[in-house]
Amino acid sequence: MTCENHSRVTEFVLLGFTSNPDMQVSLFVLFLAIYSVTLLGNFLIVTVTSVDPALQTPMYFFLRNLSLLEVCFTLVMVPKMLVDLVSTRKVISFVACGTQMYFFFFFGSSECFLLSMMAYDRFVAICNPLRYSVIMNRSLCLYMAIGSWLSGVPVSMLQTAWMMALPFCGPNSVDHFFCDGPPVLKLVTEDTTTYEMQALASTLLFIMFPFSLILVSYTRIIGTILRMPSATGRQKAFSTCSSHLIVVSLFYGTASLTYLRPKSSQSPESKKLVSLSYTVITPMLNPIIYSLRNNEVKGAVKRTITRKVLKKNCIKGSQH
Repeated sequence: MTCENHSRVTEFVLLGFTSNPDMQVSLFVLFLAIYSVTLLGNFLIVTVTSVDPALQTPMYFFLRNLSLLEVCFTLVMVPKMLVDLVSTRKVISFVACGTQMYFFFFFGSSECFLLSMMAYDRFVAICNPLRYSVIMNRSLCLYMAIGSWLSGVPVSMLQTAWMMALPFCGPNSVDHFFCDGPPVLKLVTEDTTTYEMQALASTLLFIMFPFSLILVSYTRIIGTILRMPSATGRQKAFSTCSSHLIVVSLFYGTASLTYLRPKSSQSPESKKLVSLSYTVITPMLNPIIYSLRNNEVKGAVKRTITRKVLKKNCIKGSQH
């Protein structure tokens, strides 16, 4: 655990996407635009699901939590990535790297469990509609949301504490755009087999366990939908789940490529693109998916904007 004849690494260099200055500027503009859309879209979802009376249901309560989680998730990585794209010295201290890694694991694990809670909500709504309001009461929803947020604590503490206690005595260049586990692990100067086995076990528990809950929920949901006598009823029931299914597919599909295959033969550039998809692109797409595919959200957005415009006009009118 100690570095003999070598000093311990005190900072890491994040190599990012490219060393070409012109390309870095283009990427900065692109990612800044994506981040702006991400913040705007998710804060819009939080606002409309908070103030619109028609959206005070468990489904939108969990959606609000998902949007807050996405904002926190991107805040861990994107601002630092943007700064590095316009900086000549792309370094991050050892402590800051560990902190970034901790919150990345924390919010990522929390999102896995929150998505499974959202699947359970849809399961109760479709498979047991008469008792939906009784089962999904305010207290249960609150406990489910708190449990989802706190579920990220054990895995993030274990993964980060163990990782940062390993000896980093040699190279300090991380071939990635943030302090993710697999690329940082490559810099450890001792055998990491034990850590990798633990990391895989944690991944299976904190990614595949909630994913299994989602699969079970949707197996029951699909069976219930297929037994519905009305085609209109089937279409309406499926439409309430489609947005969540798309979000789950995007998040789990890309994350599993990285964490279920940590030593795959993919090139570093390919791994960066995969990581980019679930850390930057997916959080931007989530509010768009839920807004475009949900008439209630679209209606709430229109009502909220209309109220803002009317309020602004009334204020102007009173001033005149």
